[in-house]
Amino acid sequence: MSFALRYAARTDVGLVRSNNQDSGYAGSHLLVVADGMGGHAGGDVASSVAIAHLASLDTETPASDIVASLERSILEANQAILRRARDEPQLAGLGTTVTALLRAEGKFALAHIGDSRAYLLRDGETSQITKDHTFVQRLIDEGRLTEEEAERHPQRSVIMRVLGDVDSDPELDLSLRSAHAGDRWMLCSDGLSGLVSLRTIDATLQEIEDPGECADALVQLALKGGGQDNITCIIADVVDLDALPRGVEAPSATPQIVGSAARNRNQPTAGSGPAAKAAALGRTDAEPAYSDDDFDEEDEPPRRSVWPALVTLALLLALLVGAAWAGYGWSQRQYYVGSDGTNVVIYRGLSQDLGPISLSTPVETTDVELEALTPITRQQVEATITAADLADAEAIVDRLEGETADLTPQQTAAPSDGGGASDAGGAGDAGGSVVPGTVQPTAPATPEATVDSPAPPTEDQAR
Repeated sequence: MSFALRYAARTDVGLVRSNNQDSGYAGSHLLVVADGMGGHAGGDVASSVAIAHLASLDTETPASDIVASLERSILEANQAILRRARDEPQLAGLGTTVTALLRAEGKFALAHIGDSRAYLLRDGETSQITKDHTFVQRLIDEGRLTEEEAERHPQRSVIMRVLGDVDSDPELDLSLRSAHAGDRWMLCSDGLSGLVSLRTIDATLQEIEDPGECADALVQLALKGGGQDNITCIIADVVDLDALPRGVEAPSATPQIVGSAARNRNQPTAGSGPAAKAAALGRTDAEPAYSDDDFDEEDEPPRRSVWPALVTLALLLALLVGAAWAGYGWSQRQYYVGSDGTNVVIYRGLSQDLGPISLSTPVETTDVELEALTPITRQQVEATITAADLADAEAIVDRLEGETADLTPQQTAAPSDGGGASDAGGAGDAGGSVVPGTVQPTAPATPEATVDSPAPPTEDQAR
């Protein structure tokens, strides 16, 4: 039996937050949701770094190695996040959740840390496979809180285990699971699971057959629920290629990247309806002036001199010109790293243009070629990377040059369409905060075995 994945990844910034710190990746062998945290600049960096390191796993891997490979890549991503925090002090405290599925042959390796979730629809029933690493989940496990009380607890968003710049080493939940034709997996950030009940998730997963349409529907449900957080969702159906009807094409193997790791990471929300209107900054129309026939017939008041109005207008114009000049001067003290289509370039100014006026000029065209970068890093460079100053921009270029030196042919290879390539679907800013140095709750066994040791796992048996 040869398996593949038919998948879709979706994300939305939500109705409250100004930027999307979630990242998602869906490919023929790999599904990942990462929900970043750490302020306006830190969360999106942490989640996109995690996706960039894990994306290289989206290739054929021996089933006996997938759990160890997935664990190793996540720990390497954690070290990369820590290096960013050391090199860029403004990113101190950044972190991210990670929930990832890696497929090889008829097996899935599942890795989880944080409060993003994995759900599995099998034989007409949807179950939550992962357990949240949160403070309220610990209270539930200890019998000090019920599920209903946890939904209203003021500390329900406090996360106890994440990747990143925290006081404790990452502790992953790892397991090996069998692939079953007809299974439907859903990975999501807490921006979805925190607003959509398990009952509604189950009904949606069963009613909507197409993975993309199903993911869109779940995102819309979260937006209608208030959309307080970034929302990311991945839907992936397990397909038996040997059982496909004649004439039906195999699932696509083209990866889908969404959120802060994607090139179009600044997309506005797709929310609509009452919840979106309530969250958006409302604009009320001015009431019409009072009108009465008796007053309209009265003589007009004496005309006033126009000089006070002209003086006021001149002062306003002077203020606007001064503000514009100050803004332009400030923009010319900004730097960012971008490209000229071939090489990585350091620019001074802003990456946007003001109509026909360019607000940036190239400072240095480096020897780092775009083609030498990984696809994820290349997308980030093409979308521009903001730097604090010229020295910071040069440091970013040094890191990019170091990445190109470390690349191997395997890391730069695109996912293969052969060998049972598959399709997967769906792709969370964790709405939480980290409580460093706390005692970690013991995660109970999930419906299938949990991996606790580096010994090669057997089917449906924990490591």
